[in-house]
Amino acid sequence: MTSTMDRQIVAPVQPARGALRPLGLDEVQITGGFWAGRQQVNGTVSIQHCDHWETRVGWIDNFRRAAAGTLPEGRTGREFSDSDVYKMVEAMAWEVGRTGDPVLEARIGELTALIGTVQEPDGYLNTRFGRPGQGARYSDLAWGHELYCYGHLLQAAVARLRTGHDDELVAIARRAADHVCEAFGPDGIAGVCGHAEIEVALVELARATGERRYLDQAALFVERRGHGTLPDIEFGREYYQDDVPVREATVLRGHSVRALYLAAGAIDLAVDTHDDALLAAVEQQVRTTLARRTYLTGGMGSHHQDEAFGDDYELPPDRAYCETCAGVGSVMVAWRLLLASGDTAWGDVVERALFNVVAVSPAQDGRSFFYTNPLHKRVPGEPAAPDEVSQRALARLRAPWFEVSCCPTNVARTVAQLAAYLATVSDDGVQLHQYAPARIVTRLGDGSDVGLEVRTRYPDEGTVTVRVTRTPAHAWELALRVPAWARGATVDGEAVDGPVARVRRVFAVGDEVTLRLPVRPRLTVPDDRVDAVRGCVAVEKGPVVLCVESTDLPDGLQVDEIRLDLTLPVVDDPQGAVAKGLRVQQTDDAWPYRDASGPLAATGEPFAMRLVPYHSWANRGPSTMRVWIPAG
Repeated sequence: MTSTMDRQIVAPVQPARGALRPLGLDEVQITGGFWAGRQQVNGTVSIQHCDHWETRVGWIDNFRRAAAGTLPEGRTGREFSDSDVYKMVEAMAWEVGRTGDPVLEARIGELTALIGTVQEPDGYLNTRFGRPGQGARYSDLAWGHELYCYGHLLQAAVARLRTGHDDELVAIARRAADHVCEAFGPDGIAGVCGHAEIEVALVELARATGERRYLDQAALFVERRGHGTLPDIEFGREYYQDDVPVREATVLRGHSVRALYLAAGAIDLAVDTHDDALLAAVEQQVRTTLARRTYLTGGMGSHHQDEAFGDDYELPPDRAYCETCAGVGSVMVAWRLLLASGDTAWGDVVERALFNVVAVSPAQDGRSFFYTNPLHKRVPGEPAAPDEVSQRALARLRAPWFEVSCCPTNVARTVAQLAAYLATVSDDGVQLHQYAPARIVTRLGDGSDVGLEVRTRYPDEGTVTVRVTRTPAHAWELALRVPAWARGATVDGEAVDGPVARVRRVFAVGDEVTLRLPVRPRLTVPDDRVDAVRGCVAVEKGPVVLCVESTDLPDGLQVDEIRLDLTLPVVDDPQGAVAKGLRVQQTDDAWPYRDASGPLAATGEPFAMRLVPYHSWANRGPSTMRVWIPAG
């Protein structure tokens, strides 16, 4: 295992040990391409957009009202609205770490001063509980989200520490964490929060500060989970993972975001406490979830009513919930498993969720977002009003803000820190896991300096060229992840056998290594047990899932009136792909079922059917859309 405690790392995840060491924002910079564009919009538009709306709807003013002693009168937002302020501050912190933006730095200072005025002498901090006219502290652990809010406060503080700012926000977070340890320690409240988040935050704060008690408290929360301390509800205790102890569970279940945040915290705890049994248990749960409860896009959660995982293979595309926050949670979990195990295949999971969930949520201009991400839209949505708060689950078109706006701030913090997911280092090598134009300068385990420049047009094209800009005089290894879909990949013209292309030699400055991945359209079919899409096919291109959007169909055709003709190949196209489509002549009968002996539907003239990246859908106005297409 490689130790990571001997130097400061400007990264969101910093395990005490692991097979691979993450690189920080001081070591990796994305310099162009798909993700650089997303980071630029995020840093100059989306973060300020979140600040504007949190001010407009009063979530920031909740802290002013608390400081003025006027609460509960005038408090706005749900019981967890404090957390979205903290997530926005975290996004600002990572963006400052990435760019040094002085305006955001000043705004962090303003918000920190405001937050600090609300904190009680014993460290308690919340605008929803604890005052006359409000519920008592910790009187509603199932739904109150007090510990959840602390978790996001702590993660914002970790972002400040990791970007070189041991400031008042950090002091506030440490006082809050100390309070949690006192209130929920071995002699305190023997309960857990209905929404996991404090666990992963406490471990990361322990790593950032060296304070062992935070790690111990995270362990208490993880071990308490699953023993029925929370009330039974209509969705069952599995909704908040309080039905089965973490070590005994076999699959992720219940509310998807809660389950994923808990898994991330349990992985962190297992790694830092050398608890291999816990790590193995959670890893197996995640593997089973990927095999049985995950959409093609990497999205997780098929239930709208409880934002939850369904049963095995219950993956209806038109009813997919696939909350954007669950996509962020999936990235968090897979990245931690990659660092712990060194298994680069977890990079495939990160990549799929990034391109096909996280990147789907924000509009191209960064001013509106999807909360849910269905794979099939039957009815064109109506544009959301630009100056109104939207209901989160309607999934019409992207909306500027929601009554529950956890997703915009979650996307903002993830995109700001994205460079930290590109590469890792081991004792004698560098590993590339995500492909984007980038500069990398780091040190191997022996202290040797290594520098790399990555040039690529990925994901549009599959050529990735890595140029050495610094190197020691001795041999070291450059390892490049080869996605599972990339059959026929080559490195420097030689076929790659396996999920990693490894080049080990004595490098010289100016040496180049070229990986070629077959980024071209390919057909994908579902497992027969996914009843909802049996008989359908999907088209993928590299790491990107494609879809058909009615905007690209002729003569007002809708996506429920087409089939994909498999007699001709799908052709590559700069915008995605083009396939042979068949018009289906549907009839509106009085009874929507037919005798099986008759024809299912008549097909008309073929047409050229364009498929575009799923992450781009609904950027051109109201439309219908589908990922899974019936095969003709």
